[in-house]
Amino acid sequence: MDKVDIKPLSVNDAWQGKRFKTPLYKRFERDVLRILPKITIPEGLLCLRLEFGHSSKLSDIDNGIKPFLDCLQKKYDFNDNKVKLMMVAVNNDVKKGEEYIKFAIEPIEV
Repeated sequence: MDKVDIKPLSVNDAWQGKRFKTPLYKRFERDVLRILPKITIPEGLLCLRLEFGHSSKLSDIDNGIKPFLDCLQKKYDFNDNKVKLMMVAVNNDVKKGEEYIKFAIEPIEV
């Protein structure tokens, strides 16, 4: 694995000033919180597996991570600093109207 000796930049440090949720984000959050299944979050360190199904071939792999992770945190009442491993996949070959998000939150065996 290659290494670059630089401090990673957080999303909070990347933007200047206060950010506000758009009406689209507020609706996304409300809908996600309503449809997320009832699950129990494991204790300890976590691995988050995500798969995003996009109908746009232009969608980047990281576009949906932060908004969806924030919804998971809010719904399941855990701190995302417990997520120490994340596996993300994207499927850009989904028909319009059939977009999806798959996820799993699993313990990391130490």
